[in-house]
Amino acid sequence: MKLGLIGLGRMGANMARRLARGGVEVVGYDLSPEARAALNTEPKVQTVDALEALVAGLPAPRVLWLMLPAGPVTQQAIDRLAELASPGDLIVDGGNAYYKDSMRRAEALKQRGIAFVDAGVSGGVWGLENGYTLTLGGDAQAVAELEPFVRILAPAPDRGWLHCGPSGSGHFVKMVHNGIEYGAMQAYAEGFALLAAKSEFQLDVAAIAETWRHGSVIRSWLLDLTAQALAQKPDLDSIAPVVGDSGEGRWTALEGVELGIPTPVMSLALMMRFATQGKNDYPAKLLALMRNAFGGHAIAKR
Repeated sequence: MKLGLIGLGRMGANMARRLARGGVEVVGYDLSPEARAALNTEPKVQTVDALEALVAGLPAPRVLWLMLPAGPVTQQAIDRLAELASPGDLIVDGGNAYYKDSMRRAEALKQRGIAFVDAGVSGGVWGLENGYTLTLGGDAQAVAELEPFVRILAPAPDRGWLHCGPSGSGHFVKMVHNGIEYGAMQAYAEGFALLAAKSEFQLDVAAIAETWRHGSVIRSWLLDLTAQALAQKPDLDSIAPVVGDSGEGRWTALEGVELGIPTPVMSLALMMRFATQGKNDYPAKLLALMRNAFGGHAIAKR
């Protein structure tokens, strides 16, 4: 088996390693020479410095798997691959793309005789060791062609992956997954903040996290990672209170509006991320001005 992998960042590189260790010959491409060089010692992985070389190095019908950031970067790569690929080839987008973009891309590639699968990929930096959860969208024939690779990437050949439905469904399911992730992370963060603030009890927050891991209703892999991080006694004062958002939370909130489904937890978790990015500064300043105007309350200065 042979596969082309475009995008050798943290996720893509480890996926290349897991595939190679499962017996797949991987031809990898990344714009970054450093990313390519990091895989040079991995048996069964060959890196190239151009998409043209990647396509030329694969036998037809080709499987071309992208692990790139959502948006223009992915679109440009798909447009170029559409020119280089042949009818019968399969393009897989494993990035966190917007599901409506995936539906559009599937239809455009179909006109060229090229199959398309949108793959929601979850597992982060732990995927090499534990496997990746994969939610796939596309027609049955395309997913069947991809299945031998999916069975290697997944936590086990018979679990941790699913053909969800037609084009777009794989990324839609991953979008909702990430919305849930936002909410769960926010709930843990708020709970541990309450524990840390109760200074009179002198609570050992790391010990509490570890205790909750065993038998508790709220135990989870996310709690495992939190407990592990807290056990290392991080200097939280050195960490800027800024949390990024990469798009999926926004799409999930918008989908709730479009479908008329209430998603208050996920939506509020997204709003809290915006607040950490300085986007609450202006309203907070206005609130201080209002309190001063009606009640004469002091305004704190920087």
